[in-house]
Amino acid sequence: MSKKFFLSLGLVVLLFSNSQAIDENLIKAAQAEGRVNSLAMPDTWANWKDTWADLKNLYGIEHSDTDMSSAQEIAKFKAEKKNASGDIGDVGASFGEIAVKQGVAQPFKTSYWDQIPTWAKDKDGNWLLAYTGTIAFIVNKDVVKDIPKTWQDLLKGNYKITVGDVSVAAQAVSAVLAANYALSGDEKDLSPALAFFNTLAKQGRLVNNDVSI
Repeated sequence: MSKKFFLSLGLVVLLFSNSQAIDENLIKAAQAEGRVNSLAMPDTWANWKDTWADLKNLYGIEHSDTDMSSAQEIAKFKAEKKNASGDIGDVGASFGEIAVKQGVAQPFKTSYWDQIPTWAKDKDGNWLLAYTGTIAFIVNKDVVKDIPKTWQDLLKGNYKITVGDVSVAAQAVSAVLAANYALSGDEKDLSPALAFFNTLAKQGRLVNNDVSI
């Protein structure tokens, strides 16, 4: 059995909404529709399961989700336009401005808007960072005995490593940035991370699979 190492990370994400304020009229309108349809907000991610349960218990609103990558989500909103099947979406922070440029974000300032740091929100309310996360190495300890603890450790072993597809998933982009900072790079100089993953790729140890567990 080949050794497989999965990289999982907490992703900074954005929320998009079609509403302007939380009030009784909004609640009644939502209850009249009876359901909220989300994109990329599954029960297994960021404790959305309990959020959807609260909507059901407090307001009697059902929920359904279609899981997809950040890029796929933005493309879907853009393609469907005013006939969107999704009400709300959750994408990576790096996709916030892309969503604005693609015209799929609608301004929404929550009742706690002033408590959100300036760096964590769009000034016009097009997006906000709902939560942050922490990078983690997820390892199958049944087959991997020498557990890697640092990025440099990954170069020493023969692990199969999955970080995801940076062209579609924000969590994969975040993984590359995390590695880059750990290897003394920064946002303007990605050469340390590029060299790192290039080495893994040449060794045949970089697997471009979905990192979901």
